[in-house]
Parts: sequence; C-alpha cells; structure tokens
Amino acid sequence: MDFAQRTIDLARQNVVDGGRPFATVIVKDGRILAESPNKVAQTNDPTAHAEVLAIREACTKLGTEHLTGTTIYVLAHPCPMCLGALYYCSPDEVVFLTTRDAYEPHYVDDRKYFELSTFYDEFAKDWEQRRLPMRYVPSDAAVDVYRFWQDNNGGERRATAVPGQ
Repeated sequence: MDFAQRTIDLARQNVVDGGRPFATVIVKDGRILAESPNKVAQTNDPTAHAEVLAIREACTKLGTEHLTGTTIYVLAHPCPMCLGALYYCSPDEVVFLTTRDAYEPHYVDDRKYFELSTFYDEFAKDWEQRRLPMRYVPSDAAVDVYRFWQDNNGGERRATAVPGQ
C-alpha cells in the first residue's frame, strides 16, 4: 500500500466532507495502525488535528504512549502542537508530504496569536516575551504535587519507561 497516497486521499476526502486539508496515517509492521483527518472544523475542537487524533488512536490500540516502531505520514509539516505530540510519542520516523511554504498560497490558518510564519519563533522566546499573555504565579503547593507523584512512584523521577530500553 502507498501510505503517502493514503494520507493524501484522507485529506482530500476531508475537504469534500467540509473539513480542513490535513491527514495522518500511522504505520507499524507495514500495516496501517491508525489514521485520521483533521477534525477541527467538524468538532469545534482546536486540538483535533489529524496527528493528535491518529496518535491517540494508535496509542490506545497498542496500550502504550510510545509509538516506537512506527512511521507517521502527515500531509504537511506539523504545526507546533502536533510536532510536540510527535516528539512525545517517539515514532521511528515522520514523513511529511508538503511544506508550509508550498501550501501557503492556497491555505492560511491565522489566529489571534498564531501565524505559522512566525509561530516557531514564538516557541524560542522566553515565556514573558511571547505574544500570548502569560503570567507566572509561583506556588510551592504546585511543586508539592510533583513531590507527591515521586513519592508514589518509589522515588523515581521518570514518568515513563521506554519500551526496549
């Protein structure tokens, strides 16, 4: 099966169905483990990006938060939220089929604090210099939640054991 073409076909069908032009296909052992189009428009959920939805499905099927041993196909270079999710689930490889520069003449998603052309620069800034207003309210009680977690996990700091390591 041509997994890149399947990704393109899912995105195209999503546009036909009134959705946005994005899709993700997750492959393990030569077979599709999970797939999803972007469903933001259909659900009014700004986190319902194709990558996030497919990652959720794949992790549920595998019973783990790790997607080692997978290749993830995405229609376009991932947005920062999806890129974070991809890093977090640790696939063997991510294959993207177009760049923001290539699709920008045909599609723009501009929000109050979010333009793809500048958003990656926002990530690199200190929190107090970002366009999104943020306020830090230090709390020892907040840190205590992490101490509590560590105590309940035998003193271990690590949140996860990575399969195969």
